[in-house]
Amino acid sequence: MHNISVVIPVKNEVSKIKACIDGILNQTIKVKEIIVIDSGSTDGTIGILKQYQAVKLIEIPGDEFNHGETRNLGVSHATGEYVLLTVGDARPYNEYWIENMLKGFVDESVAGVCGKQVVPHDTDKNPAEWYRPMSKGSIVKFRFTDDVFEKLPPAEKKHVCSWDDVTAMYKRDVLLKLPFRRTSYSEDAIWAKDALLNGYAIVYNPEAIVYHYHLENEDFTFKRSLTTFYFRYKHFQYIYPPVKRSVMDILRTAKVIFQSEGLSIGQKIHWFRYNSDIFSAIQKAHIVFTEALAKGEEELDAIHSKYCGKPPIPSKK
Repeated sequence: MHNISVVIPVKNEVSKIKACIDGILNQTIKVKEIIVIDSGSTDGTIGILKQYQAVKLIEIPGDEFNHGETRNLGVSHATGEYVLLTVGDARPYNEYWIENMLKGFVDESVAGVCGKQVVPHDTDKNPAEWYRPMSKGSIVKFRFTDDVFEKLPPAEKKHVCSWDDVTAMYKRDVLLKLPFRRTSYSEDAIWAKDALLNGYAIVYNPEAIVYHYHLENEDFTFKRSLTTFYFRYKHFQYIYPPVKRSVMDILRTAKVIFQSEGLSIGQKIHWFRYNSDIFSAIQKAHIVFTEALAKGEEELDAIHSKYCGKPPIPSKK
């Protein structure tokens, strides 16, 4: 028997929260409790949550939400040996999600295990991102001694800390000693770096899968990309290479979309245009980032604050 608490920050997820909770309750390994921190839902989410005996609901004002501290609040209420983190618009890929998470705790040095989020084959989701597995993934463990991590190239640091709180499990006692930082973004990647610098191991198991998707518009993509570039630079000194799209890239995207089953011709044309618009937004964000960085850290901070003072809010459609 494993003693597992689930912590989920939520706001206005009336159309998806039931699938999230039901998926957790139907796992091969049962959980002790589900702690949901709601930051001001007005769409009926709270009414659905109150139907579940397993759910412990904590309500906070919307302006008190913070990616790091709100999750710390959930952890402070957890009583399990392990804390599983996800979000209200995600749902387990299958009934083995938690079982696969636990497989990642291969020894006592492991502080947390991270899984993978994928996109289902739904017609209202970008077919260029649909999950098309080619093979089963394998468990990968990272641990560094002394100052080895700090000596890694920026690209390797970013790769090692590609952590994701949409699907991650932690030892609760480690989270109490090493909580998430207060931050508007990237609390997960920053925590992974902190864990490694404090001598812990982190593990990735790509078979611990959840479905998760945000339909993005150009404004959201621009802000999400810019804040991603910013935080990866600030915490890992990583500078993304120029964002380019060759003719072959365009043709490959078109091929994937037009070979996707279940879509009308009109839908395929829509998604092809959508991907072009999203790429343009990412490219614009990269240009803004690199131009600001060339002028110095103060300018970069000012530009990030101007565009991303608050975390970008995804569409609920």
